Amino acid sequence: PGAEQEVRAVVTRLFDAMRAGDSAAVRAVFHPRALLGSALVRDGVPEVRFDSVGAMVRAVGAPHPEPWDERLSNVQVRLDGPLAAVWTDYAFYVGTRFSHCGVDAFQLARTAAGWQIVALLDTRRLGADCPPR
Repeated sequence: PGAEQEVRAVVTRLFDAMRAGDSAAVRAVFHPRALLGSALVRDGVPEVRFDSVGAMVRAVGAPHPEPWDERLSNVQVRLDGPLAAVWTDYAFYVGTRFSHCGVDAFQLARTAAGWQIVALLDTRRLGADCPPR
């Protein structure tokens, strides 16, 4: 497959692993020094909150009664050699219950181990701020 399909496959593996609660598979798609964060507005003030891959891996692997299902739409991939960016809308569900929506902004790099996520930042919106589902 071409580079765009390979990059999309990494993103797909991440969310398949989340749905399955497979923490090892989640860790496998990230570069060891990857950056995770969320761009938020709290009380009218913009901020960025950072997290670690380890925290995400632990959360995914912790028992939870319903799968975490992040559904993507409008996926856009940009490539330049060993660098890729993926910008995609998402809707997050816990089981069948809608939780929130937003945008995922991925940066991936092709390494000796293949394409890996080196940064993932998102936005999060609730209720009326989300498109109809």
